Amino acid sequence: MALSGLFLVVFLGQHFVINITSVIAPDTFNTWSHFMGYNPLVQYVLQPILIGGVIVHFVMGFVLEIQNRKARGIRYAKYNGAANAPWISRNMIISGGVVLAFLAMHMYDFWLHEMVYKYVESNPQDATRYYAETVEKFHSPVKTGLYVLSFGLLALHLLHGFASSFQTMGVNNKYSAAIKTFTKVYAILIPLGFAFIAVYHHLNPITQ
Repeated sequence: MALSGLFLVVFLGQHFVINITSVIAPDTFNTWSHFMGYNPLVQYVLQPILIGGVIVHFVMGFVLEIQNRKARGIRYAKYNGAANAPWISRNMIISGGVVLAFLAMHMYDFWLHEMVYKYVESNPQDATRYYAETVEKFHSPVKTGLYVLSFGLLALHLLHGFASSFQTMGVNNKYSAAIKTFTKVYAILIPLGFAFIAVYHHLNPITQ
């Protein structure tokens, strides 16, 4: 669970670096997106590994939640979870479920569109289409709002999960405090950056 989570965190950072160029350098965004979309190593090796990592992480999350519930046995007559752990850590399954639903929407919007464009419709390669397609996805205020809400839940999920991954693997040394600080900053800034990208493209549509 911890290892798959860290793997997905690394991907999230890489994904953000590419996506933020859609705001500051659309031509660079087109170039990088085209490379990621047609490079054989990315498409046939790294992409299946990424999908596998997502499946492992979320399946393990639900399995562990079920095991934890069974391990508790008889429920307490009165249970004050907040006295022992913050809301985030007690409700990782909720934030994780929302993130999973968001991933389904995101894959429908972008990944499925790519698969249809390349392999079903067999369109020729066009290295300049990605920016316009991305901006169009955020035309709807409802969809943009759903993305922003999902990034907020992602931040909550990362605030506990990222730091806990190191703890789970037994990392406890002089760098632990720095690692904890880094994970908190990362958990806030990266989802905030993604939310900014969504809102920016919604407010700056491409005019015909």
